[in-house]
Amino acid sequence: MGHVVNPGPGRPRLEQRRRPGGTPRAEILDAAAELFTNRGYANTSTRRIADAVGIRQASLYHHFGTKDDILDALLEKTIAEPLALAAQLIAEPGDPAPKLYALALYDTRQLCANRWNLGSLYLLPELRTERFESFRVRRDELRKLYAVVSRQVIADTRPAANGTDTLNGVEYLPFRLVETVINMRSDDGVSPEHAPALIPEAAVRVLGWTGDSLRLRETAEALLDRAISPVQPPA
Repeated sequence: MGHVVNPGPGRPRLEQRRRPGGTPRAEILDAAAELFTNRGYANTSTRRIADAVGIRQASLYHHFGTKDDILDALLEKTIAEPLALAAQLIAEPGDPAPKLYALALYDTRQLCANRWNLGSLYLLPELRTERFESFRVRRDELRKLYAVVSRQVIADTRPAANGTDTLNGVEYLPFRLVETVINMRSDDGVSPEHAPALIPEAAVRVLGWTGDSLRLRETAEALLDRAISPVQPPA
């Protein structure tokens, strides 16, 4: 791909489009995701991101004011849809076990489907700063919604354990199980194909659920299909 000899004002792209995504913003996010996850956040400059896209650094700033803004947008991609889906599923009537399975299934799929292992960014020390408080709050909100459904499952399967003094944090295990996908990807370097088949079932069984796996999955898939204001599954 040859460089444009004299792009001139108003022509920020230096090379032919090289990134997936229909917009410059999507290309920037893809390049940043690759660099942040492979080279590290601190070791990646906005100039390097712009070079990876094939645009001028000044053009990058038309879409994102700072590198932190790019990271924030990437983090938001991992949390927005599961958070919306969790709220929808909780509002649905019926058995909580398929709801928890459906949420874990969707969340596992999207963590696997992302081209880059964006969940690994959760461990960045920069996320502890005030700049990323909003993301931390939203992630904690998702964790709590998982816990809401988990407590409902426990109430159905182990009524005697349905007290804050006896749960001992077990209601948070499904959320933690889903996030093991992040470490699976880090260890293997590829998306674990088996995760969507294993983790959602493990999420309900760890709470004491003992029903039929096939029926549970079918019910959960149907829940995802008819979710209120449907959240589109990842490609």
